[in-house]
Amino acid sequence: MGLGHQLKKTVVLVGMMGAGKTAVGTAVARKIGVPFIDQDDEIEAASNSTIPEIFRDYGEAFFREKETQVLARLLSGPPCILSTGGGAFLAERNRDLIAASGVALWLKAELNLLWARVRYRTHRPLLRTENPFETLRQIYNERTPIYALAPIHVTAFSNYSIDDTARSVIATLAEHPDILKVKKDALR
Repeated sequence: MGLGHQLKKTVVLVGMMGAGKTAVGTAVARKIGVPFIDQDDEIEAASNSTIPEIFRDYGEAFFREKETQVLARLLSGPPCILSTGGGAFLAERNRDLIAASGVALWLKAELNLLWARVRYRTHRPLLRTENPFETLRQIYNERTPIYALAPIHVTAFSNYSIDDTARSVIATLAEHPDILKVKKDALR
């Protein structure tokens, strides 16, 4: 474990594509001395295909089934920082799995920040549309009330570095000693 940190349960980062779940999750895990796992990487490894290939060859329903199976397996392991794909938290069964074995943390980001981060990325299957910004806005509006069900919220600001956001996540988690136990001098 990190110097003075003890993670008691897996923290599952949820939120929109481009919110920084992977980058921030990696930094948080490094700072508190626990593993970081990217759920999408685990799905790709288990299926020996990329996420876009899975969507293309088998469809979204198949992908969502694999997503739940991988999530259940990861939640049964030792506490870690777990980054999920943008759609994982939408399924009630996934929210129930997370609540039973871990805790969801919504990494919130404004629509314009998300757009700035994803607009030139070509590996986002859901944004391969005539008007990707409008698609992103629609997804954002549909998903925001569901992400808001996560018990912990941390905002990613455009003027924050990855480290700034990671520190904000750790400080927020430290307010919940049942999730992250921190020795008094560890936050300095």
